[in-house]
Amino acid sequence: MGIVQTFFNVDVLLRYYPLLLQGLGRTVLLGLLSIVLGLLGGLLLALVRLYAAKPLRALAVAYIDVFRALPVLVWLVVVYYALPFLGIRFSPFAAAVFALSTVSAAYAAEIFRAGIEAIPRGQFEAADALGLHSYRRMRHVILPQAVRIVIPPLTNNSINVMKDTALASVVALPDLLKQATQAQALAANPTPLIGAAVLYLLILLPMVRLVARYETSQARRGAR
Repeated sequence: MGIVQTFFNVDVLLRYYPLLLQGLGRTVLLGLLSIVLGLLGGLLLALVRLYAAKPLRALAVAYIDVFRALPVLVWLVVVYYALPFLGIRFSPFAAAVFALSTVSAAYAAEIFRAGIEAIPRGQFEAADALGLHSYRRMRHVILPQAVRIVIPPLTNNSINVMKDTALASVVALPDLLKQATQAQALAANPTPLIGAAVLYLLILLPMVRLVARYETSQARRGAR
């Protein structure tokens, strides 16, 4: 059997593509939920780290440091297999969302913090001079500028979260990789895995190009 029949068998791919599409839908939903929750959690953590009382700042720093150092796969296994011994049970999908979003939040927090700290001090002083209290100052003056700064690193973090969804297969979630692995076993052929790789590329390549185009446009704008 040649390489084409082994890795690019069209008959096998057509036979199992409904299975792959089912897994793709779960993967996209898992990724989007984890990204959104991670961004919201990261923004909250960044604000706590920068402006909360000292004990809360210390807790935020500890959270960020621990979860940035913790491998996602290890944390996912702990959430799904160890927490039930403490009476905390998650479905495979909920466990994957929780694990991915809690780790993503730690990285997003550092990105948001860097973006906020990059805003010139004069912007804070101007907002104070206008009589804006801290909430309105952050919402209307600081965050809109910070978000423009952090879009590229946040998008890169989102790409990593989407790629990490493949780890959900270890908790028996029928995501894209799990479905591809099952199809490979049924067909005794690795073509479904190649098909899954192509689907991942179709999801992630536009995000990668979006970051590159945004960084290029920002560089041109800064050069003017």
